Amino acid sequence: MIRCADQWKDYKCIDAGDGEKLEQWKNIILRRPDPQAIWPKSGNRLWNKADAVYHRSEKGGGHWEYKKKLPESWQIEYNGLTFKVSPTGFKHTGIFPEQAVNWDWMMDLIEKHQDEEIRVLNLFAYTGCATLACAKAGAAEVVHVDAAKGMVQWAKENRDLSHLDEKKIRFIVDDCIKFVEREKRRGRTYHGILMDPPSYGRGPGGEMWKFEKEITNLIRKCLAILDDNALFFLINSYTTGFSSIVLEDLMKTMDFPEGKIDAGEIAIPLESRDLLLPCGIYGRWQRND
Repeated sequence: MIRCADQWKDYKCIDAGDGEKLEQWKNIILRRPDPQAIWPKSGNRLWNKADAVYHRSEKGGGHWEYKKKLPESWQIEYNGLTFKVSPTGFKHTGIFPEQAVNWDWMMDLIEKHQDEEIRVLNLFAYTGCATLACAKAGAAEVVHVDAAKGMVQWAKENRDLSHLDEKKIRFIVDDCIKFVEREKRRGRTYHGILMDPPSYGRGPGGEMWKFEKEITNLIRKCLAILDDNALFFLINSYTTGFSSIVLEDLMKTMDFPEGKIDAGEIAIPLESRDLLLPCGIYGRWQRND
């Protein structure tokens, strides 16, 4: 199944092609690499009107070329939430807009079960967009875990921008697997677990992570702290060559409670033509009600 993030008002992908995408974030236009966009660009004049262009380096990484002076950061909104946008040295902006389809799904589930105490665990939680979506929807507690201290600080800024400082959100800088193991020893359980593990990565103590080798072990450990009355479980992946069929098969062979499992691709529509930009895969489990 393809799930499309088409409810944005402050963001749009104007066009994509020739390994790049052209995006508008509020009133600022950015041009960034995207290896999935292998088709030709359109003749849209805005390709030459970008406020900043990210250039990859042959040695790895890259840099931004600013066509005009931009603020260090600015804000965009989605469904009552406010997020900080800031171009980083690794081409990212602090938000993966395609993930809005998953925020909507989780918010809908939590809102429909307001009579229950729902504790949510967000692993590899980045700048906290999903964390805040769950908190806003009414989760009793959201635990936000990421190995990068700077990303956790960014998530706290997003919390304040979204006026959710009174919500119970725990921000933790830690290796995700080690944190899950400690939660198991403490007897803690969660009604919703979501994760966005990287293809490769290192924990704060130098722990190595490779998606293909670690994902099965991580899911198994997370299932051990999934509450008996759990509501949902979500896995995101941007790992090249790892298909949604593989992810769905993996989830079906594991010890999930009775419920529905589905997987597919997430995408963003292009404003200038009838195409979708693929942006990774998802795997979902939700309780039968």
